[in-house]
Amino acid sequence: MNTVDLAPHRIAGLLAPAVDRVFVAGMLAGRDGGGAELSQRYGGPAATGFLVDLRTRLAAPGGTVDRPGFAAITRYHDPVTCQRMLDKQVAYGMIHRRPDGGLWATDRGSAFLAELHQVHAEVTEELWAGQDERVLRLVTSLGRLLAYALVLTDEHAAPGGSAFAALAPPYEPDGTPPGVLLLNRLGTLRYHRADAHAAAWAAAGHTASSVAALPAGPERLAIEQETDRRAAGPYTTLSAEERLTMLADLAALPG
Repeated sequence: MNTVDLAPHRIAGLLAPAVDRVFVAGMLAGRDGGGAELSQRYGGPAATGFLVDLRTRLAAPGGTVDRPGFAAITRYHDPVTCQRMLDKQVAYGMIHRRPDGGLWATDRGSAFLAELHQVHAEVTEELWAGQDERVLRLVTSLGRLLAYALVLTDEHAAPGGSAFAALAPPYEPDGTPPGVLLLNRLGTLRYHRADAHAAAWAAAGHTASSVAALPAGPERLAIEQETDRRAAGPYTTLSAEERLTMLADLAALPG
């Protein structure tokens, strides 16, 4: 059987929207399937917002996110506004903040994340019911991609800190269901591409605000192509057939 051999940079571009779609579907299912009610019990989004974003690191015992990592994760948002939001979450007793800006979950924050983990386990089992083979195959491929991304040099890293390094590897305690593994590995891989994108627009002379305002056209296309090139490294660990299978499996998942 002949297999179309998509180069790593091409599959990086093709997979990005598929990864986004499946990840967003899982997160929305979590919100609508109990996550919103759970958040309200702990004080609402003002208390829990960044804990959800940082869950793959802060759920781990002793897990912390440093100031550069947080800045990278929130690079498209106003830093003053982000710090004010953090102030509220500290005041709610959900997050500790060190003088140097490092963040970690309080006991109350950890309890929220443990309950959120259970919500995600329940909703992903329902959302992807009957897709066990695909989910397990994707979990395995994503594990290889993330492991390789972690050992790559930082020659293509974004300036101002790495969102991927701040949140990878995702915390995966024993017994984590496959649906949660898939959700969190997809989310972590998205940050690898986000760093590649930031490095690409910075190299083109843009800032976060100027690239957000950049219209469609040759300049934006060039940045996207450079993003694909910078994001391609981990995909060299997959064979041509495995790359296509990953794309097909993501496309087949409901959500």
